[in-house]
Amino acid sequence: MEFYLFMHFGPNTFTDLEWGKGTEHEEVFNPTELDCRQWCRIARAAGAKGIIITAKHHDGFCLWPSKYSTHTVRESKWKNGKGDVLKELSSACREYGLKFGVYLSPWDRNHPQYGTPGYNEVFVNMMKEIISNYGPLFEFWWDGANGEGPNGRKQIYDWKLFEKTMRQYSPNTVIFSDIGPDIRWVGNENGIAGDPNWNLLDTAGFMRGLGAPPNDTLNHGNINGRNWIPAECDVSIRPGWFYHHQEDSLVKTPAQLFQLYQKSVGGGASLLLNVPPDRRGKISYHDSASLVGFRKLREKSFSKALMRSQFGKAHMNSNQYKLSSPIAVDINCVIMRESLDSGQNIISFSIDFFNQNQKVKTLQGKTVGHRRIFSFPSIRCNKLVLTIDAQKKKTFLTEIAAYKIDETNIEK
Repeated sequence: MEFYLFMHFGPNTFTDLEWGKGTEHEEVFNPTELDCRQWCRIARAAGAKGIIITAKHHDGFCLWPSKYSTHTVRESKWKNGKGDVLKELSSACREYGLKFGVYLSPWDRNHPQYGTPGYNEVFVNMMKEIISNYGPLFEFWWDGANGEGPNGRKQIYDWKLFEKTMRQYSPNTVIFSDIGPDIRWVGNENGIAGDPNWNLLDTAGFMRGLGAPPNDTLNHGNINGRNWIPAECDVSIRPGWFYHHQEDSLVKTPAQLFQLYQKSVGGGASLLLNVPPDRRGKISYHDSASLVGFRKLREKSFSKALMRSQFGKAHMNSNQYKLSSPIAVDINCVIMRESLDSGQNIISFSIDFFNQNQKVKTLQGKTVGHRRIFSFPSIRCNKLVLTIDAQKKKTFLTEIAAYKIDETNIEK
């Protein structure tokens, strides 16, 4: 999917906190103009393919009227307790052709059963509630945070039960955590995949949360990892994850988002960009303007390839690919796609640039994966030859294209 939105929304939006305490009165949650259709219109305008909402953050407040909590929208003043954010957003996503996903934090600083064996059943029941009432879900996001609840105790999460429940009731939903089982945290909250970036990860001996693999391993994956667990790069368009008025002037610019796009999607990962709704329940102008500018920048940069070729399986027996132009052109970006039918196999590659049969430059790179955006200072040439220098087993590139993008937007 490459690019979709995260939305942190809840009591923290109204208290200016990032991690709520769980003691906030339900009345603080009162968006005056909640408009999930506006969220979806902006997501579509940005070119995002889906939205993941924080259905329950660490404070325990549920954005739907859960039967298994008394700390929900039902107890708030919003819509006289008749509101349901998940219902409105899932409906709007269907209307606008977007996929719908949910973040559900296992940590709950409000629930009286947190810290007891009974809470694992509470969490499972919440998952079932969400799946049955608001599905289908393209992604279910598990946060590994594990702190104290209202009784001062921490919970021993039954991850095996959680995973079994998801597989049973929503088998096509992709599950995210730092060790998957389907997609992994990239090891930072800066939106940057490692180079190299392998879609493979060894999880034996590791646990979610504090027992996860080192961040560097999560960032790069394992070249011979046993499990196919691609990386997802989560990052916020603002310094914080929830909306804060004082951060309106600190929204990332279209150029900054474009550079993050090169370092995430362009590194073979997916980009989960957080865009938090404000206290009205709308995405602010500052964020929407930057998102639309980001879309325009991508289209301007990649609308016209100066050289392009597509390849089929017949090319598997060759490790060289040639692109040419009838005249010399300036290029500073090459985009590649690897065939992943038999896994991710390219370990390293090099590109030789020629101008009138005179080699002018050689550049080297590492992994390719689903998509690799390889940018560099401009080179004038009329031919390039890409060579797969090392591979785990025979594979091929399905597409190569060369572009000239704005020099100021080259990945740094």
